[in-house]
Amino acid sequence: MPPERARTTGPWCVVYQGFDPAEVRLREALCTLGNGYFATRGAAPEASAGSVHYPGTYIAGCYDRLSSWVAGRSVANEDLVNAPNWLPLTFRAENGRWFAPEGFRLLEHRQELDLRHGLLRRWLRYQDEEGRVTAVDQQRLVSMDDPHLAAMLTTIRAENWSGSLELRSGLDARVRNRGVARYRGLADRHLIVDSAGADGDLLWLTVDTATSAVRIALACRNAVHAREATGRETHGEPGWIARHVTVEMSPGEAVTVEKVAGLHTSLDSPAEPPAAAARRSAASAPCFAELRARHGRAWERLWRRARLDVGGGPAQRTVNLHMFHVLQTVSPHTAGVDAGVPARGLHGEAYRGHVFWDELFVLPFLSLRFPEVVRALLRYRRRRLPAARRAAREAGHTGAMYPWQSGSDGREETQVLHLNPRSGRWLPDNSRLQRHVGLAIAYNIWQYHQASGDLEFLCEEGAETLLEIARFWADVATYDRSRGRYDIRGVMGPDEYHDAYPDADRPGLDNNAYTNVMAAWTLWRALDVLDLLPPGRRAVLRERLALTDEELARFDDVSRRLRVVFHRDGVISQFEGYEELAELDWEGYRNKYGDIRRLDRILEAEGDTPNRYKASKQADVLMLFYLLTADELRALFARLGYRFAPRAIPETVRYYLARTSHGSTLSAVVHAWVLARSDRPASWRFFLEALDGDLHDVQGGTTSEGIHLGAMAGTLDLAQRCYTGLELRDGVLRVDPALPPDLPGLAMELEYRGHSGLRLSADNRAVRLALPLSTRPPVRVAVDDGPVTVLAAGRSVRFGLGGEDGKG
Repeated sequence: MPPERARTTGPWCVVYQGFDPAEVRLREALCTLGNGYFATRGAAPEASAGSVHYPGTYIAGCYDRLSSWVAGRSVANEDLVNAPNWLPLTFRAENGRWFAPEGFRLLEHRQELDLRHGLLRRWLRYQDEEGRVTAVDQQRLVSMDDPHLAAMLTTIRAENWSGSLELRSGLDARVRNRGVARYRGLADRHLIVDSAGADGDLLWLTVDTATSAVRIALACRNAVHAREATGRETHGEPGWIARHVTVEMSPGEAVTVEKVAGLHTSLDSPAEPPAAAARRSAASAPCFAELRARHGRAWERLWRRARLDVGGGPAQRTVNLHMFHVLQTVSPHTAGVDAGVPARGLHGEAYRGHVFWDELFVLPFLSLRFPEVVRALLRYRRRRLPAARRAAREAGHTGAMYPWQSGSDGREETQVLHLNPRSGRWLPDNSRLQRHVGLAIAYNIWQYHQASGDLEFLCEEGAETLLEIARFWADVATYDRSRGRYDIRGVMGPDEYHDAYPDADRPGLDNNAYTNVMAAWTLWRALDVLDLLPPGRRAVLRERLALTDEELARFDDVSRRLRVVFHRDGVISQFEGYEELAELDWEGYRNKYGDIRRLDRILEAEGDTPNRYKASKQADVLMLFYLLTADELRALFARLGYRFAPRAIPETVRYYLARTSHGSTLSAVVHAWVLARSDRPASWRFFLEALDGDLHDVQGGTTSEGIHLGAMAGTLDLAQRCYTGLELRDGVLRVDPALPPDLPGLAMELEYRGHSGLRLSADNRAVRLALPLSTRPPVRVAVDDGPVTVLAAGRSVRFGLGGEDGKG
């Protein structure tokens, strides 16, 4: 059990008592506030980046590229930029030092994250070297009402002293990208200061990113409410502008400082000069109380749409926390931003803020909550379709090959080297061979259409993207006449422990089961998508893509004859040759090292490699059972000409469960899902482990660099779709609950095919569905493999498990 790092009070608050320098960065990540446009870590406003604190503000889609000299070669890396810091605010009593929590005797320190209202509060009392006791009450928000605003209210009370108190509020553009220890030593100065200035209580500064030339403008309005304010001065230096105000204090007297910040960039649409926009936002914004009220109402609207009741208790609190951070990263404001789903949220600099495949765990959940957000995130991928086509051509293929890591423009951002902090060695990074990102995009397009029925998106953008992804896989598959099968060679699956065969002179694996099966699925769905389009739109699209009958025939042929390798006992093999690898001494490594989640780093430091062993970092084959139902898999394997016995699923799950180190936070999510029907107590244990992943930093220091967004959204989707057995197929909403014994029931409101507020509740006895009044067409529903029932708007229905037993 990890040391207590956070205490929850009710389902809506996360509370930290005391001040522990070793835990500060974790708290900063978990107390991040954001609105989908930008986010600011929960750093103390008096703190600067160092060994304890790391303030950071990140703007969705704002990247910059710098080159570094690494291991004898020049390496370019694109980073999500640490933007100018709007927080700086500190104070000092007469003849004293500027306040910082580690520099004084703290009598009390409490930090509270209010999830319901999107507020971060801090209370503290400290004593200085002269015995003066001062109390501070602070609250902060990043507006969910106006995505360009943030604000902070600070009240400072002199408990036992009188004299002058000097306040300093500033804006800081001297920040660098230094939030991840293993990246230090690489180029990190992304900001070039353009200008800074002051006009009364208004401060501003503008910067440009070094190579991407994004202009970022930050302004703040400071209001000091005190009995007597004397000196007012502005101090500045390159990249820093601050306002100093001196006030007179008496015992029991308080001063309140209100700071309202406006943030704009040249990426905004519609375009407006960022400097003027930031000053206008800060100057015209209402007072903190009004901002807080509007912000609270915006969060209230979000929570109505995001409701997910898992029966109370600790699980409910963490579900709310995960929902909170998902919505701070991808909110309705994201629909107006050209940004994808950063794997670590807008909460830190791990993975350089890149977009991977984590949207596979995020978008299916959001499709039934915030379809407009999903549509925008899929358009991010559509806008990068030309880059994916270019990458495919450069690799000698047709279609679209999406990168493993992407950022601003859709090119491959995966680094060519990565550091093993255990050995200190820089090693080749072959993870760009994870070509399965395109398969995740195709899956999300299909899931979005199933949830929304949005045919217009499919006609305009979705079908073209999916077809180009399918075209790539049809082309990359090579035909083996001796076997009558198609092979896909030289790739990596989701399991990053295996990037090559033992002693091979080149990276890549052949016939990864996840890749091949999902490629077959994508090719099949591509044909279905064409059939869904109106004839005229279909003809136009085929003409634009030059998609011939012969090419469509190849889609069909490859989708029926892709090779899947099985072990001799019928277990699906992770890739061709996996069964011949050595078994790992799991017990020996656990006894020697304890935590072996990062087994790859352990083995490399020993001069070994996981390529030699039947050992996985995370779910790979088992991802098939996460994405597809047993019925879908049976149909898909039948189409491929393989017999897929019912026992194959539990046997395959057992096989890989015993050989997985769970070195990724996503692994617990997938294992909870695939065990939901066969071992409900084990599924619940994995669910709780996934819930704890970031809250208790089970990976040992990774959360401080940014939360794991895919794992957080994955836990929500576990409750929403897995434990309810919710499936969207053929225009029918199907429910088949399988709740773990410790989960008393589930309740939620969904958006399905234009219906907002479709209420679904389920336990192990019954399912209830209700539609609010609207002019939308009825919804077709089915429960527990029962007959389809038509549910009209304004009506409700209750099903006992086994059949329908009542309508209202």
